[in-house]
Amino acid sequence: MLNGLWLGFFLVAAVAGAARWLIGGDPTVFAALVESLFAMAKLAVEVMIVLFGTLTLWLGFLRIAEKAGLVEQLARLLGPLFRRLMPEVPAGHPALGLITLNFAANGLGLDNAATPIGLKAMRALQELNPSKTIASNAQILFLVLNTSGLTLLPVTIFMYRAQQGADDPTLVFLPILLATSASSLAGLLAVALVQRLRIWDPVVLMYLVPGALLLGGFMALLAGLSATALASLSSLLGNLTLFGLIIAFLLVGALRKVPVYESFVEGAQEGFDVAKSLLPYLIAMLCAIGVLRASGALDFGLDGIRWLVEVLGWDTRFVDALPTALVKPFSGSAARAMLIETMQSQGVDSFPALLAATVQGSTETTFYVLAVYFGAVGIQRARHAVGCALAADFAGVLAAIGVCYWFFG
Repeated sequence: MLNGLWLGFFLVAAVAGAARWLIGGDPTVFAALVESLFAMAKLAVEVMIVLFGTLTLWLGFLRIAEKAGLVEQLARLLGPLFRRLMPEVPAGHPALGLITLNFAANGLGLDNAATPIGLKAMRALQELNPSKTIASNAQILFLVLNTSGLTLLPVTIFMYRAQQGADDPTLVFLPILLATSASSLAGLLAVALVQRLRIWDPVVLMYLVPGALLLGGFMALLAGLSATALASLSSLLGNLTLFGLIIAFLLVGALRKVPVYESFVEGAQEGFDVAKSLLPYLIAMLCAIGVLRASGALDFGLDGIRWLVEVLGWDTRFVDALPTALVKPFSGSAARAMLIETMQSQGVDSFPALLAATVQGSTETTFYVLAVYFGAVGIQRARHAVGCALAADFAGVLAAIGVCYWFFG
């Protein structure tokens, strides 16, 4: 799947570039394509520098948590649920605790913590994988739920809106929460359908229904807060949780006689080794995405969608926000750039800008996550991971459009 996808990016870019040259009379397109290759290769190295630091830091703290038994306790707590969703993972396996920590970090918007924890979880799942180059069912479910990007506190989106002068930076909080919930649910159902998981099993419902009720109660509580209070709570809760996890790991480790410094260094060394293996996968995927953008293929697609919407007689305001939606599965930095450009060109509180912000917060960078998580363990055949992840992305974008028309239309 990844081989065909990667090749397809280059072929689509070649066709689009040829069209711009032969039909549009733009001979500079090929210079842009070549330039994008070098730019993306440079970007991959810059991303790796950040990953080296965050991976070594968080895998160091995670080693302390492992030796203190915290990861094992989380695995036992969620064992009944994951035995239904991931039947090939034994009860109490460390991967289950790491998966739980990863989801918690993603939900709170702690990206710097979520990625290293997720890579650690993927490596633990790889130990159970009988075919080391083909993604297992458990790895696919874990990856799809990551790409669906369930986020309870989208602090970075608030920051972008504040930087652009929004009167109420947190105006998109509830729309993002609704859209990202739809994306995660769609991803779970897509994988459950393909893998024939018993999603309506009483044990699964016993975990999911209370979680949904807690989420609904949390939304109701936050909906009653002022914009200023909501922004302050988001920032405080995110940072407090992040630093609180570190202190908890250290204190529990010390109480249980874990040599915390030596354990940190041991885990940090593992993080360094993991980071080294990621660079070839990042360069491969980012360069393919770069030529796709530089060729104008995304612009061609946007123009076609606008024409179709006009023919159907629908409101076209949402089309101006689609650049963010189209590039988000490929590149987080490109999606951020598209979001900021939409805010600047349309107005930070315009409908397209509000929708672009909701889309940005409702899904993840699917192909980046795919390259990093599967690349870290040497997976070459993704099986149905890409299709299920894109189904979650599509559901998130549709939900974002519907919710924004509901809230702001």
